[in-house]
Amino acid sequence: MDKNYNQIFAKRTRSLSVDIINHLSELPYSDKVSVIRKQIFRSSSSSASNYRAMIRARSLNERFAKICIVVEEADETLFWIEFMQDIKMYAEKTLQNWFIEAEEIVKVTASYKKYLKEKLDSQK
Repeated sequence: MDKNYNQIFAKRTRSLSVDIINHLSELPYSDKVSVIRKQIFRSSSSSASNYRAMIRARSLNERFAKICIVVEEADETLFWIEFMQDIKMYAEKTLQNWFIEAEEIVKVTASYKKYLKEKLDSQK
C-alpha cells in the first residue's frame, strides 16, 4: 500500500466512525439504543484508530498485528450495522450507506491482511 492510499483509507475509516457517532448520539436513551450504540462506537473507533496505528507500524509483524485488529473491529462494526437493520433501529438509507462503507473496509483490510500474511510467511 502506498502512503497516499493509506492516508485516504485512514480518513475513510475515521469518517465512518465519526458519522456513526454523530448520528447515533442524537437518539434518545433506551436500553436497546444504549447497548448497541456503545458497541458500535467502540468497534468503529477502534477500527479507525488501529488503522492509523497500522500505518505507523515499525515492522512487518507489528503492521500485521494491527491490521488483524482492524479487520476484526471493522467486521464487528458491520455486524452492528446489520443488527440495527434487522431491528429497524435507524433510518434505512443511512444504515445502507454505512453498510456499504463498512463492508468495503472489511474487504480491503482483509485482503491486505492476507497479503501481509503471505509476505511474512515468505520471510520464514
